[in-house]
Amino acid sequence: MDKICIENLEIYARHGVYPEENKLGQKFVICARLYVDASQAARQDDLSLSVNYGEVCYYIKELMETHTFRLIETVADVLAREILLKFPLVQRVELEVKKPNAPIMLPFEYVSVAVERQWHNVYVGIGSNMGNRETLIRNAMLLLNEQRDCQIVKGSSLFVTAPYGYTDQPEFLNGCLLVKTLQNPQQFLDTLHAIELRLGRERKIHWGPRTIDLDILLYDDAVISTETLTVPHIDMQNRMFVLKPLDEIAGFVRHPLLGKTIHQLCAELEERK
Repeated sequence: MDKICIENLEIYARHGVYPEENKLGQKFVICARLYVDASQAARQDDLSLSVNYGEVCYYIKELMETHTFRLIETVADVLAREILLKFPLVQRVELEVKKPNAPIMLPFEYVSVAVERQWHNVYVGIGSNMGNRETLIRNAMLLLNEQRDCQIVKGSSLFVTAPYGYTDQPEFLNGCLLVKTLQNPQQFLDTLHAIELRLGRERKIHWGPRTIDLDILLYDDAVISTETLTVPHIDMQNRMFVLKPLDEIAGFVRHPLLGKTIHQLCAELEERK
């Protein structure tokens, strides 16, 4: 991946914990590295195929001057995320906010906060077996796309599948989505749960009926195990209602623990049936 580097951009702004900082302001220094694929722009010598670093600098200046935050941690996070949202060719940002005049009564050069933010590819399982299943799935997708930092890139066909685990319930309509997001895994899980709640999801019976079900199947190639989240989704290699729609949009993607592609896992499960 190519990099566009902006070093030591000086901007006068009003960020800080103390009221005097918000009123009087002070100098901040910004360093940014924007990760892009500049190969096509380089071959054709065409700026429209790359990212205009001048526009990025002025956008950083605008954001710094039109907002006031207490923490430079917040400043760095907002700048990095907004750059990714504003300039679609940028896939990843490393950004540092330096504060050379921080109110510290000791000799120092500057204090700073550095962050890294990037777009993540998340595969999401979506399903419903209550009410108008197609409408509920469509509404869940609309709510997901309403998030500024989430974009549905593609979706699978919807498949009618038998219930799993608790079988005394109606058939499901299941599919999979590829979502591009700036949210970290826990934030994204919280977003999915909020959508489920808004669409009437009630968690009364394990594996029971539901208006909508949204599950993180894969998050980049991450392996996650916390109290609230397991990625890759537990036992997905043995669930055809997951593998069949996922194979349609991500057959080439490898399971980060098993080392096999989704297409391979789907074929193996078919053979075992």
